[in-house]
Amino acid sequence: MDPAPKLQHGLRRIGLVLLGLGFVGMAFLGVMLPGIPATPFLMLASYCFVRSSPRLHRWLHRSPLFGKLLRDWETHRGMHRSVKRTAMVLVVVAVTCSITFSSLPVWAKICIGCLALVGLTVIWRIPTIPTGAAETKPESVESIRQNPGE
Repeated sequence: MDPAPKLQHGLRRIGLVLLGLGFVGMAFLGVMLPGIPATPFLMLASYCFVRSSPRLHRWLHRSPLFGKLLRDWETHRGMHRSVKRTAMVLVVVAVTCSITFSSLPVWAKICIGCLALVGLTVIWRIPTIPTGAAETKPESVESIRQNPGE
């Protein structure tokens, strides 16, 4: 595993913490609202926190909602088949309902369908973690990169 990035200080650190918290908020919205992806915002939040706040980085990786997804990505650089399947089903259901039951113009429905196809392609292309891969526990990713100088 790569060494932990250098921690930022001063205004840069404050900016990264605020950005990370904003990305976590967007990820929560992505969980609640169809059409807003959660995963990219989680990755961005993790990127910001690992450079600004080891405590927030650990909190995010131990989160019951997001932790397993992030740990799997850091450990295996992929997603479990069940997570991919669930994401794809939710996209299809949400988009189908949006197209079927909305009074949007036809061009907007076509755009929604095309964007859904792009999203499904991205999910499909993410590497799948083999079934026998080791389970990632909250403490397994180098103790979530603890920094004694925190």
